[in-house]
Amino acid sequence: MRRRAILGYGAGGVAALGLTLLAGWWQVDGPGALAREDDGRPLPLTAMEFDLVDHEGRPVSPDMLVGRPSLVFFGFTFCPDVCPTTLADISGWLDELGAAANELNVVFITVDPERDDVEAMAEYVGYFHPAIRGWTGSEEQIARAAEGFRATYERATTDSGDYTMNHTSSVFLFDAAGRSVSTIDYHEPREFAVPKIRRAMEQETEGAT
Repeated sequence: MRRRAILGYGAGGVAALGLTLLAGWWQVDGPGALAREDDGRPLPLTAMEFDLVDHEGRPVSPDMLVGRPSLVFFGFTFCPDVCPTTLADISGWLDELGAAANELNVVFITVDPERDDVEAMAEYVGYFHPAIRGWTGSEEQIARAAEGFRATYERATTDSGDYTMNHTSSVFLFDAAGRSVSTIDYHEPREFAVPKIRRAMEQETEGAT
């Protein structure tokens, strides 16, 4: 009896282990991986769905970023420090890359569409490297874009009764296939930021169009 019980427990343990392994495969590599809630990383550009306009009034969408590596930053034109500093940093990175900068998509997406219309975006990006494109749109479409990139933002009232925008300050970096490969933090030294960009530019481009 005891031997039978032990064998029964052993069989049950093996079965439980098998189910555990199956569940792990399902969640990590199997079909369940596709259904998981987001893990905090940006979606691939190919999985995002939003429609905006650039600072020249032309329609743009995430699929336009696929085919070349991309730098994407969320901010707003009334930003007192983080946004102009980051866009100046990006301009410096592009200058260091030289002609290779022409192989990048560089996009600044506003989180303040109430004030940042096409004209405002055009004026603002004009102060920085000419490769930087400004994107704006409706509040709904901006929210859809931010959701795909896993960027966050919120409106905050100032002491003067006006408002400012709190937002993610990192720059999102994607390879040519539209896969998220890294982020560049606010005030990250150029000697760290530029190599990250170069590595993204050297990534396998399988799946890129």
